Amino acid sequence: MDLATLLKPQSIKVVSDVTSKKRLMQTISDVAEGLVGLPAGRIFDALQDRESLGPTGVGHGVALPHARLTDLKEVCGAFLKLDKPIDFDSVDRQPVDLVFALFAPANTGVDHLKALALVSRTLRNPALCAKLRANSDPATLHTLITGDMATQAA
Repeated sequence: MDLATLLKPQSIKVVSDVTSKKRLMQTISDVAEGLVGLPAGRIFDALQDRESLGPTGVGHGVALPHARLTDLKEVCGAFLKLDKPIDFDSVDRQPVDLVFALFAPANTGVDHLKALALVSRTLRNPALCAKLRANSDPATLHTLITGDMATQAA
């Protein structure tokens, strides 16, 4: 499993109108609806259910919201860069501006965890996060994220 498989170029968005965690979850759900072919409301509910177990803000301005969805065929993701950081109840209490959302089939066990670990390792790289924050072109963001793993794997 690699990030190029999880993250399609069309699943990257730069967002300027998000001012709350709830609105961010709605935006993620809208983006994911086009990717996975499931209703945005159902995706939103699954994200909120997972978030109620504990916040997915992992620190240093990064959040990794994720959900399992019935009728989903494979693990996939969406990346959103926020123009203005928002409060996300992160472990370090810092606002979030880099968001990688993951979606997995409800019956997936190990693949979901592997994908989550892969994304987490990738976004723990301070140099990569700095480059992501310095760019606003979705194609460039995609190249940075997917290229970073190719470099690490080599």
